[in-house]
Amino acid sequence: MQLQSLGYVGIRSNALEDWAAYGTRFLGMQLVDQSKNTLALRMDDRKQRVVIAAGEGEGPSFYGWETADAAALEALAARLEAAEIEVARGSRALAEERRVKDLIVFVDPVGTRLEAFHGAEIAAQSFEPGRAISGFRTGPLGMGHAVLTAERIDEVVPFYTDLLGFRLSDYFVRPFKAYFFHLNPRHHSLAFIESGTNGIHHLMVELCYLDDVGQAYDLALRQPEKIGTTLGRHTNDQVTSFYSWSPSKFLVEYGWGGRSIDPSNWKPQLRTDGPSLWGHDRLWLPPDKREDARDLRISVAAAGGREPLNVMDGNYLRARDVCPWWNANLVERI
Repeated sequence: MQLQSLGYVGIRSNALEDWAAYGTRFLGMQLVDQSKNTLALRMDDRKQRVVIAAGEGEGPSFYGWETADAAALEALAARLEAAEIEVARGSRALAEERRVKDLIVFVDPVGTRLEAFHGAEIAAQSFEPGRAISGFRTGPLGMGHAVLTAERIDEVVPFYTDLLGFRLSDYFVRPFKAYFFHLNPRHHSLAFIESGTNGIHHLMVELCYLDDVGQAYDLALRQPEKIGTTLGRHTNDQVTSFYSWSPSKFLVEYGWGGRSIDPSNWKPQLRTDGPSLWGHDRLWLPPDKREDARDLRISVAAAGGREPLNVMDGNYLRARDVCPWWNANLVERI
């Protein structure tokens, strides 16, 4: 497999000032470069993760997928060219703009611009969040995940799985059809929702503490019209999150507690329990689909659906045993 993770995302927007405020004071990213027509945001030790440029239309303009090194990048280019996919070699100027050593550019079957790169530039200064957060969970997992929309999923999935090496994590068909794909231990770095249109549904970033998510939710409640999906927890990647509308009118998921999978032995499955254990009222869905999603959550609750929390070293303490019934049944639960 040549691709390793989602490395960066480019967005076009005519609301640069709104993005600067949203990215820093709400999401907690660091504004590192800003001009009349562009701005860049950091999430970690990388020089940049999100680049916004003025332009016609609103939404992502490219997705940057990371490879291990120059050899892996060349192998990917050769594989794409063998499949008669047009590949453009990134210029030196473009590589400098993306803050990487080298990259290639190509498009998927519905015209989405993809970039594969290696050698992302590391910043000399430490990350300084735009508001008080613990930090983002990135590293080998990448910057998060992207969920795209497709007119027909079967028109795009073979390209990503057969040529780019994405592997199916799981999928569900209620309350809408969605397929999830992984590259690394993050449950999914890419997903597709069949919506009848080709585009973007949301980008996801993961925080290191649950409190970061709760405090951002408090900020969002001051402008509730910006909430696209309420606070809740997913069944498949087990993330606790909510979704807000970005200045470019697509959603950004702000989450914590994603599960880690073992890509070497992971078995994909059809999920019949729906996308969420609780919460996540999807305000963007039409009423019938929203009610279907609610029914699925109630069914999960009635069946006693529970999942353990996924924590990182340093962000949790074990509670003292306080419940005799729990202690007596603990062996059966693990």
